[in-house]
Amino acid sequence: MDNAARPEHVGTTGKSVIDKKGAFQRAQSSFRNWVTADGSSGYKAEAGRYHLYVSLACPWAHRTLILRKLKSLEDVISVNVVDWMLNFETGWEFNEKRDACTQDTENGFKFLKDVYKKADPDYDKRVTVPVLWDKQKKMIVNNESSEIIRMLNSEFNAFCKTQEGKQLDLYPEELRKEIDEINEWIYPNINNGVYRAGFATSQEAYDEAVNDLFKALDKVECILSKQRYLVGPTLTEADIRLFVTLVRFDQVYEQHFKCNKKRIMDYPNMWPYLRDIYQTDGIAQTVNMEHIKKHYMMSQRSINPYGIVSIGPDIDFTEPHGRAEKF
Repeated sequence: MDNAARPEHVGTTGKSVIDKKGAFQRAQSSFRNWVTADGSSGYKAEAGRYHLYVSLACPWAHRTLILRKLKSLEDVISVNVVDWMLNFETGWEFNEKRDACTQDTENGFKFLKDVYKKADPDYDKRVTVPVLWDKQKKMIVNNESSEIIRMLNSEFNAFCKTQEGKQLDLYPEELRKEIDEINEWIYPNINNGVYRAGFATSQEAYDEAVNDLFKALDKVECILSKQRYLVGPTLTEADIRLFVTLVRFDQVYEQHFKCNKKRIMDYPNMWPYLRDIYQTDGIAQTVNMEHIKKHYMMSQRSINPYGIVSIGPDIDFTEPHGRAEKF
């Protein structure tokens, strides 16, 4: 769930707010239905029935694109991409004139908010990405990325194009407890922690958020000094959830959100780990740094009033990482 919105534009009921001490509080997602392989939920997994609305800039939406790619579901679940420029009055817009953006091919709308209104005419909460849309019922199934990626991981196996995709399980039964425990502290302190720091409106709130962030990053670094991935020798959902924040960190969060105590490049284990995941087959294709940098730096004028996009840093995610040989 994300639209990287300015806090002053999301302060009503059901929306993200700034609390009394200036801390950013993220709202909860609204559509929480599930697609299941057997259809017992009312939403049966079928090829061609479901559609994703995403932003290439948004880390939450990025998770779903990675799962779609790794599970070889590109021909099963279609995708539309919104403009990287977010107008805080009208919300996410479809603009096929921008590179790597599309029209709304499912509903023909100009704005994502109209998709939400079609699903619920009385909807008055945050309009966020990603959105999993049911073409058959003309309804939003879910707009919570953590749940969408689990559906993509397990419920569409009958339709995976490759055997590798079908066999891939990023949330295996025997590792679920450990994955959940890791997600439980990485989400508030790192995934959302960068936003808590960047959108803080008091020194107290910023100090708390940024200290929590770097304590958590140091904890990740310690884990990665002993094993290749967060829960051992195998790539899991926990790594994907962390990756989408790490890949944006040095290019955006370090400077734009004042998360500048360290860069990811300064961590001897986390930096090779980031490159390791980036170089996993298919993942690099889901990363669009132009959309990422322009969205944050040109949309969020409360943080960057003139919308100037920084030139650097120069980062080579394709450098050899050595993680496979090390562990």
